Amino acid sequence: MNNAVHNGVWSGTWVAERLGVELVGDDALPELLGLALRRNPKRAHLLVSNVLGKHVPQSPAVVYDQGFALGERVRELLGADESRRAVVLGYAETATGLGHCVADGVGLAPYLHSTRRPVDGVARAGGFEESHSHATSHLLLPENRDLLAGPGPLVLVDDEFSTGNTVLNTIRALHERYPRERYVIVALVDMRAAADVARLADFAQEIGAQVDLVAAAKGTVRLPEGVLEKGQELVVRYENPVGARGSDMCGSAARARPAPTDPHPPHNRLTRVELRWPRGLPDGGRHGFTPGHRIRLETALPAMAAKLAETLPDDARRILVLGFEELMYAPLRLARELEQVREGTEVRYSTTTRSPVLAVDDPGYAIRSRLVFPAHDDPADGPGERYAYNVAGAGFDAVVAVVDSAADTPQLHAPDGLLATLAAHTPNVVLAVVPSYVPAPSHVPERPRMLPEPLRGPAFSSYPPDEVGWLLRDLSDVQLEAPTEEREEAIQAGGAHYAESLPVEYQPSEQYQELFRAALDTSAARIAQAVGAVTELVLSERSPRPVLVSLARAGTPVGVLMRRWAQHRHGLELPHYAVSIVRGRGIDANALRWLAAHHDPADVVFVDGWTGKGAITRELADAIKEFEASDGITGFDPEIAVLADPGSCVRTYGTREDFLIPSACLNSTVSGLISRTVLRADLVGPHDFHGAKFYRELADGDVSVDFVDAVAARFPEVADAVDTTVKDLLAADRAPTWEGWAAVERISEEYEIHDVNLVKPGVGETTRVLLRRVPWKILARAGAGADLDHVRLLAEQRGVPVEEVAELPYTCVGLIHPKYTRGATGADGKAVSA
Repeated sequence: MNNAVHNGVWSGTWVAERLGVELVGDDALPELLGLALRRNPKRAHLLVSNVLGKHVPQSPAVVYDQGFALGERVRELLGADESRRAVVLGYAETATGLGHCVADGVGLAPYLHSTRRPVDGVARAGGFEESHSHATSHLLLPENRDLLAGPGPLVLVDDEFSTGNTVLNTIRALHERYPRERYVIVALVDMRAAADVARLADFAQEIGAQVDLVAAAKGTVRLPEGVLEKGQELVVRYENPVGARGSDMCGSAARARPAPTDPHPPHNRLTRVELRWPRGLPDGGRHGFTPGHRIRLETALPAMAAKLAETLPDDARRILVLGFEELMYAPLRLARELEQVREGTEVRYSTTTRSPVLAVDDPGYAIRSRLVFPAHDDPADGPGERYAYNVAGAGFDAVVAVVDSAADTPQLHAPDGLLATLAAHTPNVVLAVVPSYVPAPSHVPERPRMLPEPLRGPAFSSYPPDEVGWLLRDLSDVQLEAPTEEREEAIQAGGAHYAESLPVEYQPSEQYQELFRAALDTSAARIAQAVGAVTELVLSERSPRPVLVSLARAGTPVGVLMRRWAQHRHGLELPHYAVSIVRGRGIDANALRWLAAHHDPADVVFVDGWTGKGAITRELADAIKEFEASDGITGFDPEIAVLADPGSCVRTYGTREDFLIPSACLNSTVSGLISRTVLRADLVGPHDFHGAKFYRELADGDVSVDFVDAVAARFPEVADAVDTTVKDLLAADRAPTWEGWAAVERISEEYEIHDVNLVKPGVGETTRVLLRRVPWKILARAGAGADLDHVRLLAEQRGVPVEEVAELPYTCVGLIHPKYTRGATGADGKAVSA
């Protein structure tokens, strides 16, 4: 019953023989499609998909993979940049799940599907008609109205592309309100006639946009004259088979109704399972479904499937997960997860539907049986019949009915309702209810203008555009630099903030550059291993598809490398941005607003290079709390993921060793030629991102891409070591001890500094002291070798003594004398007076 070709009989044979309908085209068509008769005066035949999961129960993996593969083809067609800007739109009810799967395959595309369910309090953003359908009006109800207003490609997904009328109606209606340059139509099968093919090309020329088509198979249906009348006659005859003869009989399973109600059925049971659906996660794409939502769902699926598996009898060997009309994607993903959890069990997936189709119990007919029950979601167009096809007589040991909470009504539980109807045909019925998502009224005040899109290379930074998007304002043409001593005198004189100006970029000598290259050769594999470990921890514990947000600028090379590892090891294209955080001022709130508008905050993972004493870790946590209070936007996790955590300040790290990360040796020339960030009221307005400069003039000395290329080249050789490291880290107690902070406090008192902000622990922070500050002395752990070669060279060049210490938790510590504060800044970012 689950194959379009079963035991050598194509499931379109019955209709083809009686109506003269022909299915011609690709060889794959008979496997993909069968034929049935509609109870519809507008069109006689119905193409019944074998891989859609609507009318024919199918393996959920087959259903999901069909849509995902189409999405991958769309991504290949559009390219990485355009795919990142795309929005996917699916059609209710049949293609809501297919559209979700296509969006998954595209990668980072948000998804919206049309709906026939009006939702109180949610305004329409558009609508269109489907002329051949039994229920024509489609509504578009996105929570975020900007979802349809962007300039990127719109990908329209339907199960079949026949005349093209529905798609043309959609594009015409949307193009008038939200014009764009490109549309992509996606369908399982392209069944247009030659005239319809030409009509689409003419339409694209008319609106001045590019329109592409992606389909799994291509063909057409040849319909003889008078087919509509003959089809209607057959429907009448087989729905009322009195007097019919021989093989034309429908058979007892054709219109199966529930058996008489038994208050104590001996073998049938109904169980309700609490899935623990994540709070606030949409149940589907009715109001929009972002890549962040998708990752939250994927994270929660194993636990929900396990709960479902516990509810099912151990001896159930054939299980159907039955979705509900437009609710297709959530049941599909549950079924696919259950298929993996219940080894040795045959799991199938399909959904109920509003579509009336004739059922005929014949191997050559696609709809062998029909269950009929009343609508149970109080539909806007009034009560009516609903259907589940190919369930009766299929021998399912259990059926899991998945509905949304709007459909969990008395009608669902009535004696003639869906649950009782299913119970007449399977010994076990399980009900799983997913909360119906209704958008909350917007609480974010309107702002005078939209925040700009991220800056990207080569216009801003030397990284390729797909490596990182900078949520910064370009201040390249503004003179901000001053010598360190003059800069600090100005800060002290007026209490100015360190982020209001920039130090002159350090230009490394040839000897120092040689040290950098030698350090990179020595440590590339160790860095690659740490990159792999921290990325795997993020994917395992934080999100399977995280949004990497580096703290500019030291975190940016690490974010680029983490993105490359995810791509190398898992084929993931993770979004990566760089944002500004300023000590004493917090993280850029406008950058957080942009991230919240484009991604789920729960998926954002902040990235930095290393921890010292943990000042930025604490700064970020405080800033996120302040942002939640001011904007009402929650979900950002303030814990930073770092390459190295010698200070024991975070749980997510690649190593806790204090070793030389070569990117700490340089400034902009290893960070995409971007300056440290700037926050000054006359340059950065209340609705601007923090600023930074792009030092194009330093391109000859730029090693930014060389650095990440050298580390990424070592990924293959460290793969096994990464697996071992991750296994150990996952089993370890990684709770922060703040050991580094305690050590800094001890050093501060021991050296009579009495201010922890003047103690800069670790190789990275010590290097920064020597490059940007006015240092007093360097403490080096006795026996530290090549990791400190560049520190010793810089200290010699600046006349700073290096003192070896027997017991030091860090490889080195940089000290700034409290009585000479040029270059020293306190916790609030201002110069510390002696």
